[in-house]
Amino acid sequence: MEQPPEFVDSDHPSYVCRLRKEIYGLKKAPRAWYTKSKSYLLNLEFINSLADTSLFILRRGKTYVYLLVYVDDILVIGNDKSSICNILQLLADRFSVKDPEDLNYFLGIEAHRTDKGLHLSQRKYILDFLHRHNMLNAKPVATPMASSPKLTLQSGLALPDGKEYRQLVGSLQYLSFTRPDISFTVNRLSQFMHRPTQEHWQAAKRILGYLAGITTHGIFFSAKNDHTLQAFSDADWAGDTHDYISTNAYIVYMGTNLVSWTAKKQKSVARSSTEAEYRAVANTSAELCWISNLLTELGIPLRVVPLIYCDNVGATFLCANPIFHSRIKHIALDYHFVRGQIQQGLLRASHVHTKDQLADALTKLFPRTHFLHLRNKIGVLPAPPS
Repeated sequence: MEQPPEFVDSDHPSYVCRLRKEIYGLKKAPRAWYTKSKSYLLNLEFINSLADTSLFILRRGKTYVYLLVYVDDILVIGNDKSSICNILQLLADRFSVKDPEDLNYFLGIEAHRTDKGLHLSQRKYILDFLHRHNMLNAKPVATPMASSPKLTLQSGLALPDGKEYRQLVGSLQYLSFTRPDISFTVNRLSQFMHRPTQEHWQAAKRILGYLAGITTHGIFFSAKNDHTLQAFSDADWAGDTHDYISTNAYIVYMGTNLVSWTAKKQKSVARSSTEAEYRAVANTSAELCWISNLLTELGIPLRVVPLIYCDNVGATFLCANPIFHSRIKHIALDYHFVRGQIQQGLLRASHVHTKDQLADALTKLFPRTHFLHLRNKIGVLPAPPS
């Protein structure tokens, strides 16, 4: 920053202005804004969520107002329109805010509402980076990654400058918020950030070709839904031939709506498929605990204990009973908290057949027909007609 010319003191040219409040663009500005907005909202009797510090909840009898803050973007929803309008007016009286409008676009995510429910997509975001990489007229492909040859760290010649590759994969990571069908591929490509090659670059551009054909697809939340949590947990044991570390994944549904998913490599090598799957179940149960706590704060009680589906019999039994004790002594104690959750009646674990394991979509590559089947099963669909 430089001193504005009209404020320069000719007698003391080295003097500068003292900032009495944070200027937009400084590193400390977002935190200062959050602190100021938080204190004001707490004065309005909002409660700051423990599960998500960006969420504020106002409860008055049976009336709820939820306010989500992301830097200077604010989302306000609730079950009473007059209460929402009152909160918006109070915010406008205290801060300089734009005129409120219905939710259509938030943080790069487009919201399309119909009588049947809410559809979230990132169509404009996709079109923007397709244009940036000259892929708007790319020939569409049916899958985001080719089943062969398998990408490795040594595949192909190293790129002279990996900056563009890292930018593209970073953009795809944000896109996976509404596109779980590309989660596995993005996770795989993210493992080559430090040494991208020509083959990795071509694989990243293939995702653009895949997206070019289905830019309007996204996640649909049905207006008619029940409050039950169920998750599918899976692990690809020693799937990485470079370091033999497993990739675990989970998909969490609330009723029929997909609400959370991830695909991530584990921290260490698993000595058996049961160990790899058990670690995946532990990560899934941690996510279910967080979602349950969040729903409790939102005033949405769960009448049915959350359920985890796992396609490994040994891992399923291990969740409830300390079997094979001699084989699991080396597993860290933090993975065993899932057993405590089950014994306390806060969680259930059940076996599911491999062909019904939806989390497979995030851990493995499949032929075209099976991939399209899984994509539809997890709910990556175009927006319904108005």
